[in-house]
Amino acid sequence: MAFKGTAKRSQTDLELEVENMGAHLNAYTSREQTVYYAKCFSKDVGKSVDILSDILQNSTLGESEIERERGVILREMQSVETDLQEVVFDYLHATAFQGTPLGRTILGPTKNIQSIQRKDLVEYVNSHYHAPRMVLSGAGGVNHDELCELAEKHFGKITPGVGEMRDPTPTRFTGSEIRDRNDDMPIAHVALAMEGCGHADEDNIPLMIANTLIGNYDRAQGGGPHLGSRLASMMAKEPGVHGFQTFNTIYSDTGLWGIYFRCDGVLIDDFIYNIQTEWKRMCTEVTEFEVQRAKNLFKTNLLLSLDGSTPVCEEIGRHMLCYGRRIPWAEMEARIEDVDANTVRDVCMKYIYDRCPAMVGVGPIEALTDYNRMRSGQYWLRL
Repeated sequence: MAFKGTAKRSQTDLELEVENMGAHLNAYTSREQTVYYAKCFSKDVGKSVDILSDILQNSTLGESEIERERGVILREMQSVETDLQEVVFDYLHATAFQGTPLGRTILGPTKNIQSIQRKDLVEYVNSHYHAPRMVLSGAGGVNHDELCELAEKHFGKITPGVGEMRDPTPTRFTGSEIRDRNDDMPIAHVALAMEGCGHADEDNIPLMIANTLIGNYDRAQGGGPHLGSRLASMMAKEPGVHGFQTFNTIYSDTGLWGIYFRCDGVLIDDFIYNIQTEWKRMCTEVTEFEVQRAKNLFKTNLLLSLDGSTPVCEEIGRHMLCYGRRIPWAEMEARIEDVDANTVRDVCMKYIYDRCPAMVGVGPIEALTDYNRMRSGQYWLRL
């Protein structure tokens, strides 16, 4: 709705102004943040900031446009529902954070989209679009002092709105499961996750290194049994395993740390056994060589993720919202280098060993491990 016109610009005027600059204007939403962004030539930074401030503060949110947009969002929901990875992660949040706002999907239920009115959008903007919650960031051909002047000019009148902001509902992780069995599907999609930590927690870096140590695998990309990841080298020998990826999804006060995999239904139990064996090994027996290899790969992945002005700009905004400052690369590298095998073992013992996971299975999941047996696999009985 932000691109459907403002008090100063009609939708046509807005689209023509952006097109004539050769710029790109877009937005996206995650569970905790909404991002409006423009990509343009250096000479057009002032115009782009003006447009962003206009759509944020002066959108008309017309009733007729809202009616048209309902169908767009409903079609987008249908598209999301065909992406099984998205479905699995929505289920994972729904079960892991059940009873809290973080368990809701980004798009929300169909009944909300069909019933939402202009007053609901206006109330949302008035409640959340205030100065303490907003960051203006730029990267590439942008002069810092010029951007600060533009911020003062175009965003200087945004109110603090402290009295109107509502305190967020505390999150609560619940070890639990969701099973969506469909034997007509060819491949099972499964996710296992433990409760992670929030943005500012010092355990984040060791958890990311532990994730890198487990690695990722995709049968379509080859690699075979000679991959550096022990789990990947084991699973590459199984023709029914199609791939897996680790994740560490971080929020302001919590997170989800785990693994998502795709395989033939009959292999689910074996895969979960191998995953849990690797998790317990990381808690007790991980070596300095493995950690050093994971640290090197993690640093490489971090640098590659900042290849371009767009991801750099997003990182600046994310760091400012989460930490109140941008963490320089030298500091990040020092934090990574401070991690050793003992650190990884201690952090994994804290978040993984003998902890209740959240589990989701979609597809032909008859062989999906019983939750109680899977929970008992989170620790070793040793003399």
